[in-house]
Amino acid sequence: MRAVRLHDVKDLRYEQIDAPGAPGPGSVLIAVEAAGICGSDLHNFSTGQWISRRPSVAGHEFCGRIAAVGQGVSDLSVGQAVVADSRCWCGECPQCRDGHRNACERLGFVGEVCDGGFAEQVILPARLVQPRPEAMDPRVAAMSEPLAVALHAINKVAPADGAAVLVVGCGTIGGLCALALSHRHNGPLLLADRNADRARMVAEVTGGQVVDLTPDAIAAANRGRPLRFAIDATGSIAALRQLLEVIGPNSVLGLVGISHGKLDLDPNQLVEREIQLVGCHAFKDELPEAIALADARGEQLLSLIDEEISLDQVPAAFERLLAGHVKGLKTIISIR
Repeated sequence: MRAVRLHDVKDLRYEQIDAPGAPGPGSVLIAVEAAGICGSDLHNFSTGQWISRRPSVAGHEFCGRIAAVGQGVSDLSVGQAVVADSRCWCGECPQCRDGHRNACERLGFVGEVCDGGFAEQVILPARLVQPRPEAMDPRVAAMSEPLAVALHAINKVAPADGAAVLVVGCGTIGGLCALALSHRHNGPLLLADRNADRARMVAEVTGGQVVDLTPDAIAAANRGRPLRFAIDATGSIAALRQLLEVIGPNSVLGLVGISHGKLDLDPNQLVEREIQLVGCHAFKDELPEAIALADARGEQLLSLIDEEISLDQVPAAFERLLAGHVKGLKTIISIR
């Protein structure tokens, strides 16, 4: 079958490999329909930070239909439309037992610790499969997983009713945070990104307001009120420094971007102004909600797609995305 595998750092290959065969007990075989390229895919390709097996079929944002079920699987059926859960958790550690599977002590991700969705077929444990509406566009369904990440970040930040929320970074996760906030939050939505065209596009889709990341601009956009809720989806140390200058006292700053570098921070800045830095990793139980929201906001999500490609175009797409040649939020791989 056709697949895209990561062999090593900066060694991503489109190739023909053996099909996975029949699923074992508790597992299902998925015929993949669509997949998304994630920023963490690009990070792993560039740095090898999470390479745990070589080679491995990449991709953790994907959807498809059940092609076969293994022994003991009773809640999924052949032909059923599904979305993959990206998290491989142990189910045994204290975090898993307490319901915090995204903080599992042995957490891994599909496409790294096991083969992922950049292929025509993949086998997954049935517990990592969520049903989706039958009529849901596969391109939209493939964005459910990053939308769950966005929902989790919003849940962690928990903006107060009517309060302004600033989203810094209008890439995939930041853009999806903005989309989710426009759907479920009734306060002003502020957007900041160095890519002005991308920020404007997200603003048009979500009704948000593009702002500069300066104290004066934030104050003007928020009618002179202190900004109390913000989400950083860039991972940029420079952006974080700026954020700490514009956010007000008694505030919450959620960090959901993958960072490159270390922040030189004066803890007194947090203590004296009572600023909470909140880490937001993957998602907990938000995937079913994300699937429902994606289905309801399908047209908006389709408008955020940067490019739709085939499997053989994936290696070139990685190079294009890393070079910054991107207009939309998400590159979707259609697998037919």
